[in-house]
Amino acid sequence: MIVPKTMRAFCAKCKTHTPHKVKVSTSKFKPGRTLAWGTRKHERKLAGYHGKVKGKATVRKQGIRNKVMLECNTCKKKHERVISGRMKKKAEVAR
Repeated sequence: MIVPKTMRAFCAKCKTHTPHKVKVSTSKFKPGRTLAWGTRKHERKLAGYHGKVKGKATVRKQGIRNKVMLECNTCKKKHERVISGRMKKKAEVAR
């Protein structure tokens, strides 16, 4: 999916429609929170003399949504926008 380099969109800070610079921000992997309870429990078990910790279960993955990061040319405010539902082809900025 080809996305234009600039896009006219509403900026909440300027409160008008202004041209925005487009950057693709679709990514599959997001690392977990290191201070989450489950992560800390997992680390404790790995550090001590315990049995093997069960790995992550294999689940059927949902499709990822195509997202673009829009940056206002006047005030430099950034916000994300989903440009299509579930991803069939990854978005790329036109050359």
